[in-house]
Parts: sequence; structure tokens; C-alpha cells
Amino acid sequence: MRPAGAAKFETCETRNLSSGGVLFQSQTAFEVGDPIEYRITLPSTAQDAVELLCRGKVIRRSAKDTADLPQVAATLERYEFVRNK
Repeated sequence: MRPAGAAKFETCETRNLSSGGVLFQSQTAFEVGDPIEYRITLPSTAQDAVELLCRGKVIRRSAKDTADLPQVAATLERYEFVRNK
């Protein structure tokens, strides 16, 4: 995950994924309304990993988690497939 336009992605734990968006835990202080980019690695049996590069915006942020990391909900507005070799 990263704020849109940031140079570096942060590794986060995805808690839930749907066609409308994603819920994840993050140490980054995302705020509601922030544009966001995130990559999701799809399970694969092939040698090449397939990832989705997604863009959306933060719609909810909560600190209610056992690890005290905020849970962030973001929309899925655009995506593209990325193949890594």
C-alpha cells in the first residue's frame, strides 16, 4: 500500500478483499479521502506471479485491532494486471 504518488510501497496485511475494495492493516497514517495505490498478489501455480495494481481512496480508518494497528478500508476504482518475472 502507498499513498498515491508515493515512491515506495508498504507491506500490509489484507484482512478482507471484495470487488468493491480492500480492508487492510497499516502503520501509515492514511486519512479518509486520501487517494491510495495498492498491489495484491494473486495465488498462482505458475512461475510468474500475477499482481493487481489497484487505485482507490480511503473510506474508513479504525484503530480497533489486537495489534493496535489501524484497519483501513479503501475502494477499488481502477486496476490493471501486472506480471512479474
